[in-house]
Amino acid sequence: MIADLARILLDVVTPVAVCAGIGFIWAKMKQPFDSVMVTRLVSNVGVPSLVFATLVKMELGGGLFLEMALAAFVTSVFFFVIGWAALKITGLSIRTYLNPVAFANTGNMGLPLCLLAFGEDGLALGIAYFVVNVVLLLTVGIAVASNQYNLFDVVKRPFIYAVLAASIFHFTDVEVPNALLSTTTLLGNFSIPLMLITLGVSLATLQIVSIKRAAFISFLRLGIGIPVGFASAAMFGFTGAAHGTLVLMCSMPVAVITFLFAENYGADGRAVAGAVIISTLASFAIMPVLLWFLMG
Repeated sequence: MIADLARILLDVVTPVAVCAGIGFIWAKMKQPFDSVMVTRLVSNVGVPSLVFATLVKMELGGGLFLEMALAAFVTSVFFFVIGWAALKITGLSIRTYLNPVAFANTGNMGLPLCLLAFGEDGLALGIAYFVVNVVLLLTVGIAVASNQYNLFDVVKRPFIYAVLAASIFHFTDVEVPNALLSTTTLLGNFSIPLMLITLGVSLATLQIVSIKRAAFISFLRLGIGIPVGFASAAMFGFTGAAHGTLVLMCSMPVAVITFLFAENYGADGRAVAGAVIISTLASFAIMPVLLWFLMG
C-alpha cells in the first residue's frame, strides 16, 4: 500500500501540486499575472479546443459519455438538495453558501486529475461531467447567487459549440481534417497547466475571514461529495475509468468560480474565499488515498 501511495503521489498528485504551486509562488512573489485575461483565454480558446480534440479522438462509446453526463446531473441534484437542507438546519445563507457546497472544482483541478489518473478515457468522461457542471453553474448557480436567470450566459459559451461540433464528427462518418485536429490539440494543451497555475494564484490571493465557517463549508463539500460519488457510481453501474472519474469529480473542493459569483452578484465573497482555500488544501491531503482506492 505504501509503495502504491507513493507512486500515485508522484505520478498523479505531484504534477497537479507543482503546477498549482508555481502559480502560488508566482503570486506571492508579486509577479504580474492577469487572471482575467488568462481565465478568458482558457475559457474561450483553450477549453473549447481541449473539449473538441478530446471528444473527436475518444474511443469510448457515445452511450457511456451520455451516461456520465446524466450522472453529473444526478449528483448535482443530490448536492443541491443535501446542501440546501444542511444550510437551512444551520441557518447559514443559502445565497452565499449553496453554490460552494454544490459546485466542485471540476475544471481547474478535476480535469487534470482525471487525465493523469485515468488517461484519455478519464479526460473524455471528465469533460462530460465538466460540461454539465458548467451549464448548471451558469444557470442555477447564477440564479442562486443573484436571484436572476439568464440562459444567454450558457448559449454564448464557446465550449457548448465545441461539444456540438465534436459530436457531429464523432457520431458520423465525417473525418476530422488533420489541420483542425492538430490546431485544437495544440491549443487545448495549454489549458490544463494554465488552469492549475491560475488555481495557485487564486489560493495565494484569497483570504480566510471566518475559519470555523469556512471549515464547515469545506467539510460539507468534501463530506457530501465523496459518498455521493461512490453511491452514484454504484447506482449507474460504472466500472473502471467511469467509476473513478465520477467519484473523483464529485470529490473535488469548492470551485473558485463560486467566490467570483458571490463577489459579482452581491453575496458574501469573502466568506466563500476561505472555503475555497481550506477545501483545496484538504483535498490535496486526502487525494492520494482516494486515488489509491480508485486506481487499485
